[in-house]
Amino acid sequence: MKLLELKSVTKQFGGLTAVGDVSFVVEKDSIFGLIGPNGAGKTTIFNLITGIYKVTEGEILFEGIETNSMEPYRVAELGITRTFQNIRLFKKLTTYDNILTACHYNARYGLLDAILRNKKYRVEEKGLLAQAEELMNIMGLEDRRDIIAGNLPYGLQRRLEIARALALKPKLLLLDEPAAGMNPDETARLMALIKEIRDNFKLTILVIEHHMDLIMGVCERIVVLNFGKKLAEGTASEVQANPKVIEAYLGEEEVVVC
Repeated sequence: MKLLELKSVTKQFGGLTAVGDVSFVVEKDSIFGLIGPNGAGKTTIFNLITGIYKVTEGEILFEGIETNSMEPYRVAELGITRTFQNIRLFKKLTTYDNILTACHYNARYGLLDAILRNKKYRVEEKGLLAQAEELMNIMGLEDRRDIIAGNLPYGLQRRLEIARALALKPKLLLLDEPAAGMNPDETARLMALIKEIRDNFKLTILVIEHHMDLIMGVCERIVVLNFGKKLAEGTASEVQANPKVIEAYLGEEEVVVC
């Protein structure tokens, strides 16, 4: 079943074509990878999907709904959330408060309820506190509960950012280089975590990553971009064996030598 579909999507900035005529389909409940050399257009596609940039040509459909002209908050309301290459946490809040702040997106009480602290407010707040605790435990952050987010090790800041995205209860989670700055052991744990997130939260994941071990280890289908164009698409083994992909990453001379 299609969850996300890009149809001949193009994004131009003046005379520069950052993404050119790119099409692919992300199936519901899948883990889908988007890879390519630096400057290939990967993050631009994330920005188009989330409404930060507007499509120049083509269509983006989420659950059959065209999102081309939607503002980012409307796209988020449909069920699309993301993390960023550069971590964007509330650096001066604790781990727990970062997650709880995101959980309040799901609050169903009004301003008057909060002022009066009535039964509806108390019940809702109890549920949000429990949700924050659960996410913190799932992401392995329970022992860093009261640590200021800016003081966490880099790998744990990445986990916290993912936890905050999950607090919005997305249908599609976009991960932009989640393993950036991680050592091999942290990357291996992240691979397992991504699979657990998909299975436990029943959501779909689209991931950009330069760590090929992670991409090849978790993604059921992969699209390769180069200079804003789709170079290849297939399973991990199909992409790894594709001569065009090898050339894009290693250069023509290395392919001839091999």
